[in-house]
Amino acid sequence: MKVLFPGSFDPFTEGHSNIVCRALRLFDSVVVAVGENSDKDCLFPASEREEQISRRYAGEPRVSVVRYSDMTVDCCRRNGCGAIVRGVRNARDLEYEQTVAAVNHRLAPEIDTLLFPADPALRDVSSTLERERLLHAANPGR
Repeated sequence: MKVLFPGSFDPFTEGHSNIVCRALRLFDSVVVAVGENSDKDCLFPASEREEQISRRYAGEPRVSVVRYSDMTVDCCRRNGCGAIVRGVRNARDLEYEQTVAAVNHRLAPEIDTLLFPADPALRDVSSTLERERLLHAANPGR
């Protein structure tokens, strides 16, 4: 079975990589779906995020990368994925992801969502913190 791993990935972190690795142990292939959301201020344009992730997995034929701006379940169907995987770091993530999974289930009952608890060593890794680090490194006096 092919599985979809959707997210903004701004930027793609070691936590995201860990989810891909774990998903590959359970599924035949993983489609990393880079979401484009005009309401979200991103540090990197979607095309650059897609390219960064594609380069990272260039040697892994079971990982593909796509961009999408429609509903996640539509991206899932378009790419032939039978399930969605998401990572959760804490109770707040869990509550949010359960709500999103319930909406996706109403829209596409044939597509299951599987939630992967964060590896304890990576629980504090987040794109938000990584963006802050990158912005500070680019502007150290600010």
